[in-house]
Amino acid sequence: MAHTEDESEEQQDFTEELYEQHTIRIDAGQEPLRIDKFLVARIEYATRNKVQKSIDAGRVLVNGKTVASNYKIRPADEIVVYSHREKRGEHIVPEEVPLNIHYEDNDIMIINKPAGLVVHPASGNPSGTLINGVAWYLQQQNKDITEENLPRFGMVHRIDKNTSGLMVLAKNDKAVTSLARQFFDHTVFRRYIALVWGDPAEEEGTVVAHIGRHKRFRKLFDAYPEGEYGKDAITHYKVLERFGYVTLVECRLETGRTHQIRVHMQHIGHPLFNDDFYGGDRIVKGTVYTKYKQFIENCFNTCPRHALHAKNIGFKHPATGEQVLFESELATDMQLLIEKWRNYVKFKGISHSES
Repeated sequence: MAHTEDESEEQQDFTEELYEQHTIRIDAGQEPLRIDKFLVARIEYATRNKVQKSIDAGRVLVNGKTVASNYKIRPADEIVVYSHREKRGEHIVPEEVPLNIHYEDNDIMIINKPAGLVVHPASGNPSGTLINGVAWYLQQQNKDITEENLPRFGMVHRIDKNTSGLMVLAKNDKAVTSLARQFFDHTVFRRYIALVWGDPAEEEGTVVAHIGRHKRFRKLFDAYPEGEYGKDAITHYKVLERFGYVTLVECRLETGRTHQIRVHMQHIGHPLFNDDFYGGDRIVKGTVYTKYKQFIENCFNTCPRHALHAKNIGFKHPATGEQVLFESELATDMQLLIEKWRNYVKFKGISHSES
């Protein structure tokens, strides 16, 4: 099974790499006590310094809100502690890589990533990635930033190499903590646009199936609807436009697993158009005759990657707490692909019932 997409074998959910969560509920008889002292006594291997740093970074919540180190706990308080797992041994070399910066302030960057650009260095892509470009860009702004203090700088999630669209990066530790926690808690709004094979029977639906590495082909992932393997994953989809043999859909992620939309849509019989990992790079729907086959090949050439674009991303701003939402235009290759299908349907007089 050959694949053109070069992806790391080590792909995992970033937020689970960054955090593990501990929840503590305070007993009714608890005397008032500073939260830093309480956590040092309650959590194994915790020190006063580490606890205070976690509190200052916003990794300790009481009843859903950040607090100061001198906050005194009370009966019925719910304390949530996010333990930070730092990534060691990574070396990011700043490189001048073109970046399409959609929005930027002192805390965050929203980047509109083109298809074909790998997000971070890995064994198959040691350089020339988006993160290399971000490191270079930030160095131009602040010469105090060195290669030593750029380990996976500000990265709290990623999108696949051949997926286009919006992703957020943090520019300081507090922003990293806030955004990573929101991804961990599944409160980040992510809306994707995809062209999929086939004509879904329902106008909208939800796919609930664990996602884990394929048991035979280790570069692929697979859906496990019984939950016997992998990690829980939920995708909501809605039909936007029907073209008979293919359908334009929006997908909203409730979780963020590797290849989630691609795996879930393939699982329900609608692989992404031209997805060479999950069977979308061949004629899935439609009679195979010369003119139709030629049209599909032209479509593959127009959009030479899986047809998936991260159109929206929304979250609470790390500094202001305000809910923000960003939106991007579809990538040009997907716009051209969709227009090809609109013209084809119009010319052939195909209705959605003919799929």
